[in-house]
Amino acid sequence: MNYLAHIFLSGDNEDVIIGNFIGDYVKGFEFSKYSEFVKKGIILHRHIDTYTDKNMIVRLSKSRIVSRYRKYSGIIIDIFYDHFLILLWNEFSYCPLDEFVERTHGILEKHFDVLPEGIRFFLPSFIRTNWIQKYATIEGLREILTRMSSRTTLPDETDYAIHTLTTEYDKFRTEFQTFFPSLMSYVSKTFGIQLGPDLSQKIAY
Repeated sequence: MNYLAHIFLSGDNEDVIIGNFIGDYVKGFEFSKYSEFVKKGIILHRHIDTYTDKNMIVRLSKSRIVSRYRKYSGIIIDIFYDHFLILLWNEFSYCPLDEFVERTHGILEKHFDVLPEGIRFFLPSFIRTNWIQKYATIEGLREILTRMSSRTTLPDETDYAIHTLTTEYDKFRTEFQTFFPSLMSYVSKTFGIQLGPDLSQKIAY
């Protein structure tokens, strides 16, 4: 999962949100230096990633882009799935999206001193450009992928990724809608985090 899903799956505890947000930047046992609930968020982040990587529905989504992205396929699908999470936001959350994003920005700024250096460098741009809401549009996704491929080791295959998403759009959307309720259920049961409406009728394992 990418930024939006990780934040959403953290529930309401600010420290858990921070831990989940910084999860990719905290390696090995480095998490032990953080407070109890930030540690919980970091561990939650790792469990979400493991659950997602092993899921057969997610693997089906990855199979459409693996020829170009290979080991980075999961990153692209995470971004695609954040797009569908925004698109279908009201199905999964009681909180209006604008309010959720504003609250998230406030929490990240409030806890700025806790953030690893890499995120401190990135955060002002993340907030200023409203990175989360860019997931809502295809052009926003294109911008995110272009920026990531220019600043990280992500392959520069943005045109291919966007073409695949648009041509296989309904399949990706159905896979997300099938997978995400099961991930929410897993997080709720494993970590005791209350998440959105009752999705028991939508869950497919």
